[in-house]
Amino acid sequence: MTETTTPADSVSEVVMSMAMRHTHYRRDQLDPTADLEGELGIDSVVLIAIIGDAAKQLGLPANLTSDISVTTLDALIQELEAHDRGQAVDLLPAESDPAAEPVVELSIGELDPIGPAGDTAWDGRSMRDFLVSDKPDLFAKASEFAAHRRDREAEHLYWYGMPLRSRCTNRARIYDEISGRTREFLMFGSNNYLGLANHPRVIDAICAATREFGATNTGCRIIGGTNHLHKELERRLAAFKGREAAIVYPGGYAANLGAISALVGPNDAVIVDKLNHMSIVDGWKLSGGLRRIYRHNDMAHLETVLDRCAEQTRGMLIATDGVFSMHGDICDLPQIVELAQRYGARVLVDDAHATGVLGVTGTGTAEHFSLKGEVDLELGTMSKTLAGMGGFVVGDEDVIDYLRFYSNSYVFAATIPAGVAAGLIAAIDVMETEPERIAMLWNNIRILSGYLDTAGFDLEHSRSAILPIVVGDERKAMEMGRAVRARGLFCQTVVFPGVPLGEARLRVSVTSEHTPEDLALAAQIFIDAGRETGVLQ
Repeated sequence: MTETTTPADSVSEVVMSMAMRHTHYRRDQLDPTADLEGELGIDSVVLIAIIGDAAKQLGLPANLTSDISVTTLDALIQELEAHDRGQAVDLLPAESDPAAEPVVELSIGELDPIGPAGDTAWDGRSMRDFLVSDKPDLFAKASEFAAHRRDREAEHLYWYGMPLRSRCTNRARIYDEISGRTREFLMFGSNNYLGLANHPRVIDAICAATREFGATNTGCRIIGGTNHLHKELERRLAAFKGREAAIVYPGGYAANLGAISALVGPNDAVIVDKLNHMSIVDGWKLSGGLRRIYRHNDMAHLETVLDRCAEQTRGMLIATDGVFSMHGDICDLPQIVELAQRYGARVLVDDAHATGVLGVTGTGTAEHFSLKGEVDLELGTMSKTLAGMGGFVVGDEDVIDYLRFYSNSYVFAATIPAGVAAGLIAAIDVMETEPERIAMLWNNIRILSGYLDTAGFDLEHSRSAILPIVVGDERKAMEMGRAVRARGLFCQTVVFPGVPLGEARLRVSVTSEHTPEDLALAAQIFIDAGRETGVLQ
């Protein structure tokens, strides 16, 4: 290793140049002393890109992206100045080719000794380390990640995308493509919160409409793609949410992309909670507006950001998740609405994980806080509680009609099939006629969260059907996820980029279909796995 000879002013110029490239700010808009998230709207993913490109141009190791944690551009400049020039150490793990295993059936509770036999060398890299590469081939990072992923899979630490071989209810049969085993699992990784995905009325409605109208409409909504069921679905969604009008998009992600990018322009600002869903972030990117980040559920910080933005921009949109998908807590909507009214901002609440869960009738966050009609736009996805596909936005009729002509993800995208629309209408019918499903869901949430809290797990501030078991260390979280699966329970192991480094967790989703026996058995599995891996002492 040799000491760097890059002049300090060159480091500064490179960093500022990369920051302008990745944020689209002008040089005069980038204060090197400004807080990256709160004042400049630069999140960890954008920062990694800035560091990676700056390191490449300065001849520094590409793996600096995992070593540097800064909150201002000035601090980044100082960090890069302090690093020596040199070549990155090749940390690529050897590829593994686990022997094929025979297909066997295991019952829930029967321990499957999955994973490597004995200790293996630990590769400490995370998915963050493969966002950038110092190699000239655009696909180099894909090859590097592939080798890393295969090793994780061989150790049964990555277990993503395994196919179901049954309906997804409180239990499900899943095929392990790595080991060749199929077994029944307790299912705590589903967003089917009210069990509507398997309701006979929903399934029958989908089948009947598909037979009548065909598999798809083969067109976008404004050119040959609108079926009368789409109109009826929008009418029902608006009535369900208590708003004037609704617009249906191909997906919840598309709804955030389309609504935010259509309403926010270059002279406007999108103000977002640090833990918002990535679709909100990507909607801002498409809009070309300024983005400002406030600390999670920190209303004092939100007010500070609003105060600054009021002097710099024209219009302001506060966008927030209703229920935060990896944490299970709820936004402070009363304070958000009060601040928005004070500063002349509009409010968008993404109710993806709140629809069917929050509120007496399950209409979402606004109902939960008795703020119906006080939120400008309520957005949701129909792939969770509503048991279909698509996304929607409800609000004032003039605004919704504007979105029909200016949301690119609506205008230029194919619509959901008529059969799916019919199933969604049936799902709303069931929600309205069987309110006991919400009561059953909340009874199950209270029981399982009580078990886990008593056992000593960190559930953060969850107030929804999502119960995070916070582990922190990524390796330990993946090992606990493996230990849980070995006992016949499936839930999500969440690491970067789902959560920041150091906040790895298991994400447990409760539904109304879980029985008291399911909940007791799940709690015991989590406790046994926690003790085995050292998460519980």
